[in-house]
Amino acid sequence: MSMNPQQRAAVTYCAGPLLVLAGAGSGKTRVITEKIAWLMARKNVAPGKIAAITFTNKAAREMRERVARLVKGEAAQELRVCTFHALGLKFLQIEHAKLGLKRGFSILDADDSAAIVKDLAPAAAKPDQLFALRNLVSAAKCNGLTPEQALAQAHGAREREAAMVYANYQKRLGAFNAVDFDDLIRLPLALLEGDDETRAAWQERIRYLLVDEYQDTNNAQYRLLKQLAGERGAFTAVGDDDQSIYAWRGANPGNLDELARDYPALKVLKLEQNYRCSGRILRAANALIRHNPHVYEKQLWSEHGEGAPLRVLACRDDEHEAERIAAEIVHQQQLHKSPWHEFAVLYRGNHQSRPLEKALRLTRVPYHLTGGTAFLQRAEVKDVLAYLRLIANPEDDAAFLRIVNVPRRDIGATTLEKLGELAQSQRVSMLHAAHSDGVLKQLAARPASSLASFVAMIGELAAASRRLPAAELVDELIRRARYAEHVEADTKDAAARQRRLDNLRELADWFHAMQKGGERAGDLAAQLALLTHADRDDPGNAVRLMTLHSAKGLEFRFVYLAGVEQGKLPHEASLAEGRIEEERRLFYVGITRAKDRLCISYAARSRRYGEIIANEPSRFLAELPPDDLHWDGRDAEQDADAKRELASSHIARLASLLAD
Repeated sequence: MSMNPQQRAAVTYCAGPLLVLAGAGSGKTRVITEKIAWLMARKNVAPGKIAAITFTNKAAREMRERVARLVKGEAAQELRVCTFHALGLKFLQIEHAKLGLKRGFSILDADDSAAIVKDLAPAAAKPDQLFALRNLVSAAKCNGLTPEQALAQAHGAREREAAMVYANYQKRLGAFNAVDFDDLIRLPLALLEGDDETRAAWQERIRYLLVDEYQDTNNAQYRLLKQLAGERGAFTAVGDDDQSIYAWRGANPGNLDELARDYPALKVLKLEQNYRCSGRILRAANALIRHNPHVYEKQLWSEHGEGAPLRVLACRDDEHEAERIAAEIVHQQQLHKSPWHEFAVLYRGNHQSRPLEKALRLTRVPYHLTGGTAFLQRAEVKDVLAYLRLIANPEDDAAFLRIVNVPRRDIGATTLEKLGELAQSQRVSMLHAAHSDGVLKQLAARPASSLASFVAMIGELAAASRRLPAAELVDELIRRARYAEHVEADTKDAAARQRRLDNLRELADWFHAMQKGGERAGDLAAQLALLTHADRDDPGNAVRLMTLHSAKGLEFRFVYLAGVEQGKLPHEASLAEGRIEEERRLFYVGITRAKDRLCISYAARSRRYGEIIANEPSRFLAELPPDDLHWDGRDAEQDADAKRELASSHIARLASLLAD
């Protein structure tokens, strides 16, 4: 295996706990995949006893594919390469009874959780207060706290209110036989910390752990890893403190320091050779991140050439900035004959994409916007899919909860909580419980009547699913549920209303396209699994528009960092909260996405809330090495050459557009 000395050392070290500080572009994924093969071939660790854990399904899938190329045969299928949440789900499926869950428990998504918090919050709570409450509940879970512990540790009225909402929220989940995403970590952690027998069994089940993106772990995830690794410390943690950019969702870069305290025998290796960036880009990244404090110092280096200077564009306003970036992309694409997918425009917030989209459309440059609301995440699409899930699987309590009152049927939270308790006591699903006259008699007359009508409709649609193609079934349920009327009544804006109705039609067309010949919709569950779990974020040959947070882990030949201004990057809220170091890490992540060319831009003026405000360039620009920057407007000769090249590319682009 062709690796540099530090990579080889990280792969072959198995004498104790290991922390690999892997700089950007240093080949960390290869280290993990090669180490899995090494553990099996040289250390005789059974593949089923190795767990490699990362943070996204996409990363897990790519890692699994790379391991499969190294490990042949059935052994590759036995490996556990998954996300933290997938590991937690597997744990709960095995140990559910010990945690008071019955088999077939539901997993609530973010919308389901937010709806429960809204029900439990004070009636006068505004959207931002509800958002804050949900975040405080999630933060308590990410710290591995029970509702009682959260209340005991609460500081101030807001945290006390959140702790009480948390207690009622968990009561509601218990009645529904449901968990949320945070519970997929918190509940396994609680059982492992409190049950010696279960902990010993899982430490035997997983004999070696490999953890990717370790700097992104939260407190509960770190404690979970400690319980699984035990005193043996048979693990390799791979991370980069300079790329810790998710504190807002609970990540704690201090977990890197905790490792050394909890495991005194910890060995630390650094991967500092970068295989991605030019010399100038790396010098800029190193100079920038040097302003952050470090427990472990590292200096990235590369055998690539110096590369072009980093360009800095000073623009009049946001629209001018977008126009210049679009023109530069066209120019570089024509100059280097590079495919569009080698270009990316990165920015701090999603709202910054609008002028960029307009400028790229005007120049007919294909682009892909990452981070917009995906089709399958739109409320009306999720509602119809929940109907179909419940029709196919009457045990799906999460689907039941989502659509039992959509459209509104006067079935309130109190009724649902009572129904959930009765279903739990009888160990049946909520839909099955609602079938029972004995259960309905224990509810108020009006909601009981509405529930009976809903149950009857689901039963009739389930019967229809056995004879109708999927697309026709979608039409039938929209008609029977009067869902289109619900959309029309619920959406005041005419354009938004039409978009939602069009989405319903597109979903029916989607099912129609999935059908093969005259196939009926007998196996809806399998079709829905295909729809909801497929990775559909395929940009094709298009310029990528995305936030800096979304760009982590990616690389492009040409990168444009837009809106690098005080108040945007670093963000004014982060400055107010004293989080300048994370903002610097975010800029560092943006810089190190670029392989060959990096262009940084800022606007002298911006429109905010209808007012024109003056901007200053980001303070981070002053932290970059001046000799590696070219500021447009400061070098007249270079600027003149650049303008001539740009004008030439504009003429060529116009000619090609006219030819079309």
